[in-house]
Parts: sequence; structure tokens; C-alpha cells
Amino acid sequence: MMALLQRDLILAIRAGGGFGLGMAFFLIVVVLVPLGIGPDMVILAKVSVGILWVGALLACVLSLDRIFSLDYDDGTLELLLTSPIPCEAVVAVKAFSHWTTTGLPLVIISPILGLFLGLQAGDLKWLFVSLFLGTPALSAIGAFGAALTVGIRRGGLLLSLIVLPLYIPTLVFGSIVASTGVADLSNNSALLILSAITLVAFSILPFASAVVLRINLR
Repeated sequence: MMALLQRDLILAIRAGGGFGLGMAFFLIVVVLVPLGIGPDMVILAKVSVGILWVGALLACVLSLDRIFSLDYDDGTLELLLTSPIPCEAVVAVKAFSHWTTTGLPLVIISPILGLFLGLQAGDLKWLFVSLFLGTPALSAIGAFGAALTVGIRRGGLLLSLIVLPLYIPTLVFGSIVASTGVADLSNNSALLILSAITLVAFSILPFASAVVLRINLR
């Protein structure tokens, strides 16, 4: 499994669909939105959490179709499903590699962009915590959507339509964790719910994705 993870990380970086694409899109969103809203830092600070969360969510969506498509095109996916590694583990590893190359860099850079949008230095920890806990769920849910659309030509739009509604709970509670933390309000309930969403996503969706992959590759 470690060899599979290492392989996926290398392929994601070389193929240009992970780190570079997600980071570029995230930066573009954070730069363009303030240009549309205006230079008022008070207003930007109020909407900064929502901007960063929506930007991170959309950046993750950009590379979801590459989770399985490259392996499907060259036949590697069929070999992986017949290997001794359980199919559920293959899905989990691919979801984790997607988060490592796409979600994690966004989490790391988000505090810097938060300062750019007017957040105070003491409030950045809640933005970091919310994204760190929530973005893995985006990758797990995205892997399920990618499994549903694997083998479909030009399935990127369909994949987006499938996963975006499923992203709503993560987006809502992730934003609540960050915004209530910034406002010095209690966010324990939202923090627990966000953590539960990520745990449930990585506990259940790999099994559902494995079933879908077996059906699509028959």
C-alpha cells in the first residue's frame, strides 16, 4: 500500500493535475474575489472564511476526475482490483494521495491568504483547523464521485454535479468552525460534526466506491 501511495503521489505531481493546478486555481479565486468586492478590509475580513472555503472546495473538484481516470486508461485500475490489496484500501489510498497533493497544500497556504483577506493573525488557527479537518472529506467524497463516473467520456461535468451537493455539509460546518472561532464563540459542536463527517467519509465511502468500481469494470 505504501508503494501504491508513493506511485500515486509521483504521478499526481508529474501529471500536473494535483499540486500545481489546485494551488493556481485557489490563488486566482482569492485574488479575483477581492477585486470584485472592493478594497474594504472590514468587508473582506467578514467574507474571508467563505471565500477560502469555497476556493478550496472548487480547487479540489478540478482534479477529482484524475483519481481513477489515468489508471483506467492504461489498464492499471483493473490490475489493482485483482491484486491482493483490497479494493477498499486502493480507494482509500487514492483518496489520501489526492488530499496530500491537492488539499494539504491549500491548508498550508490558507493562513497566508487569510492575512491577505484581512483576518487577524490570532484568528488564522481556526481557519487552518477547519480546512485541515474538512478537506480530507472532500477527497473521500470526490473519490466516490470519481468511481461513479470512471470510464465515462467527458465525465468531468457529471462528476461535479454529483459531488458538489455532497460537499454542502462539509462546507457549512467547516465555515461555521472557522467563523465562530474567529468571532471568539464556542464552536465545539461544529468541530465535532466536521470531524465526524471526515471520519464517516473515510470509513464508509471507500467500501461504496469499491462496489461501484467493480460494477463499472465488469
